[in-house]
Amino acid sequence: MQPDFSRPILAIDTSTGYLSLALRSDGQTLLQHTEAGNKQSDLILPHIGGLLAEAGLTAADVGAVVYAQGPGTFTGLRIGIGVAQGLAAPFDLPLIGVPCLDAVAYQIEAACVLAAADARMGEVFYAWFDTVNHRRLSDYQVGSAAAITLPPDTDAAAVRGAGNAFSLADAPPFSGIADMPTAAAYLDLAQTGRYAATDAAQAGLLYVRNKIALTAQEQAARKAGM
Repeated sequence: MQPDFSRPILAIDTSTGYLSLALRSDGQTLLQHTEAGNKQSDLILPHIGGLLAEAGLTAADVGAVVYAQGPGTFTGLRIGIGVAQGLAAPFDLPLIGVPCLDAVAYQIEAACVLAAADARMGEVFYAWFDTVNHRRLSDYQVGSAAAITLPPDTDAAAVRGAGNAFSLADAPPFSGIADMPTAAAYLDLAQTGRYAATDAAQAGLLYVRNKIALTAQEQAARKAGM
């Protein structure tokens, strides 16, 4: 499916505790970025409706829906893709999934960017990028911040980091800003054409962790430093 970027485009990011929505129409971008916690499912449809109403549009006017593909919070990602599919299916709209770490990385233009986001359970989601030449330098990964290693032939002094992992007590061992992107960043990346569009049935999420919670025994062992 080929998206028509001349029509209004909606972006949905529910990968963190924020509900971030952006609507681009006629060169103008409307943004709602709200700390939602565990109320994303209650707020997302009313907020999308409000955004469309503000632009004088309905869901039938939208030309494509962009969504945060992950990695991120398990429940949040499921809410986001479910709403995106629900909006797209009746109108046969293309869906464009943009990996969350890409959106984090492209806040910075540099040859060596570490995108790192809080994955909870004492871990971070991360990947390395060259945002100048639009290349990803590593796989999407999850692990302890201390275990992150440089890509081959990279000088640590050249690293620029971005993402909320840099605000953690156990932050990655590189300099970085703790900024996270809004849904407008997902719109920008989708409109580069570098991310594939699919129909609602084929849309998927990017998971890099199979386990989404620690057992009580595992939590106790971690606190004890075992």
